[in-house]
Amino acid sequence: MRYRPLGRTDLEVSALCLGTMTFGEQNTAADAAAQLDRAVAAGINFIDTAEMYPVPPKAETMGRTEDYIGRWLAERGGRDQLILASKVAGPGDWLPYIRGGNNRLDRANIEQALEDSLRRLGTDYLDLYQLHWPDRQTNFFGKLGYEHPPQDDSVPLLETLEVLGDLVQAGKIRHVGLSNETPWGTMRFLELAERHGLPRMVSIQNPYSLLNRTFEIGLAEVAMREHCGLLAYSPLAFGALSGKYLDGQRPPTGRLTLFSRFTRYSNEQAIAATAAYVAIARKHGLEPAQMALAFVTSRPFVTSNIIGATTPAQLEQNLASVDLELADEVLADIEAVHTRQPNPSP
Repeated sequence: MRYRPLGRTDLEVSALCLGTMTFGEQNTAADAAAQLDRAVAAGINFIDTAEMYPVPPKAETMGRTEDYIGRWLAERGGRDQLILASKVAGPGDWLPYIRGGNNRLDRANIEQALEDSLRRLGTDYLDLYQLHWPDRQTNFFGKLGYEHPPQDDSVPLLETLEVLGDLVQAGKIRHVGLSNETPWGTMRFLELAERHGLPRMVSIQNPYSLLNRTFEIGLAEVAMREHCGLLAYSPLAFGALSGKYLDGQRPPTGRLTLFSRFTRYSNEQAIAATAAYVAIARKHGLEPAQMALAFVTSRPFVTSNIIGATTPAQLEQNLASVDLELADEVLADIEAVHTRQPNPSP
């Protein structure tokens, strides 16, 4: 395993991070413990979760992922050897069960969310606490075409950052990060931190894969110049880049089979691009999933690549990707496809 600095902090995180959003939906508590054990044995020290997990989010399962991780931590110990990250949910009428649907990024909500996460995880601090998505109306979760709201009633970024600063001072979180954020939001948070002596955002967790390289357009430069690196989520496009859904295949336990709401990676252009990337992998004697993961991990603006699995075999394949270095010929073929069909799944 390789390790990389988390922003400008003294923490070194593994180049692969274990994503956990399947824990409590597609994976049982025993499955989760087995995945966590195997990931740690492989050198992963970075675990990512969120208060709203598992996905797809439901009132009856909310918090179950953190609960499973907390059970594992209580049985295993070694909390101080791990870098544990979670997230507070932003606003959205599609989550009416989170704090009565009033889940804004203000003091009351952030403090309550953190206390609940700490209780479920059985720890008194988080190494990284992330804003899951912005409080304001903007482009995230695949939305294109920014529309400026006529009236902006969002929680001011400074107010949110001041709350996080107080929680850092209290020792309940060590560092803060963003998720599903834009270049403007990221730079504004960084500027406010510098101006007011508040905690600096150390990472940004956004989607990034062969099917969605929009991070490169504006945020990659921010990530590198400001040492606010990408924690890449959905690097396999919900498993699509493994090729298992091509030619109309629908494996019974596949995420895109089980949950019809996830259509981001199944439009016509995405399917065509996926077929082309899978063909590149097979041409060069590579496993498609490993090639897709290795590409993400190799990008200079990526701090850690968040892998997820529902089976031990998938986890083993994902773990092995960290040792794969893509030849120039492979990278050239990838760029040729990207030029023809850029970002079909933003």
